Amino acid sequence: MRIAFIGLGVMGYPMAGYLVSAGHELAVFNRTTSKADAWIEQYGGTRAETPSAAALNAEIVFCCVGNDDDVRAVLLGDDGVLRGIGDGSIIVDHTTASAVVAHEVCDAAASRNVGFLDAPLSGGQAGAENGQLTIMAGGDADVYQRVLPVMDCYAKACTLIGAVGSGQLAKMVNQICIAGIVQGLSEGLHFAKQAGLDPAKVIGAISKGAAQSWQMENRWETMIRNEFDFGFAVEWMRKDLKIALEEAERNGAKLELTKLVDGYYAEVQELGGNRWDTSSLIARLEKT
Repeated sequence: MRIAFIGLGVMGYPMAGYLVSAGHELAVFNRTTSKADAWIEQYGGTRAETPSAAALNAEIVFCCVGNDDDVRAVLLGDDGVLRGIGDGSIIVDHTTASAVVAHEVCDAAASRNVGFLDAPLSGGQAGAENGQLTIMAGGDADVYQRVLPVMDCYAKACTLIGAVGSGQLAKMVNQICIAGIVQGLSEGLHFAKQAGLDPAKVIGAISKGAAQSWQMENRWETMIRNEFDFGFAVEWMRKDLKIALEEAERNGAKLELTKLVDGYYAEVQELGGNRWDTSSLIARLEKT
């Protein structure tokens, strides 16, 4: 298929590569042109000067940028995708953004007879690089079915959650759960160390039971070594939690622990951990 990919960050760069490897024809756009040039040198394809130019002749346009304002700029702006995309094409937004902006884009796309899915991701940079992402989608079932075989190029699991905005709401649930899990793991490891226990033996025991989690399996060793220069950055987690907390204000959900952990992440930022992995919550417990 003829595909455009907007946003070649740590997620989009490898995802777009998987699409080329699957035989699709790609045009890419990235605000930092050097990143787009490096991608073209590695994978081929075409570098577009604007999102609208990338969308010309594309059957599907994928977008993976930073936040709501970025989504509005690259999709709805003067040089945005909707200025160039053709009738009957589809936009898939992989950005973790708000359900509000998902509805904005959907309405604008519908006026051009363009399909839309909000389809945020879970799995982080490693998941993108290994083609093992989890995708939560919101939109019409027929649009989802058209796009699913293409998303399967870089995903291990795709689920249509419901109508437009549902994908973003599901991603908020994902981040809410992770926030609580990482805080619990941080406190558990901190407690084990303070009690004089061998963390390796403790994790070896409890990871076989009900306390097991992805965070435990993949982060406990680096956490006890205070190694955080990798993974999903604290600043991006706080962006995601802000979206969830704002949505909770609208729907009446009580996110007491989420709000608390968001404050803990603010403390980690004060320690210089803006770009540290989210597992760095333990650092605030062990500061002297």
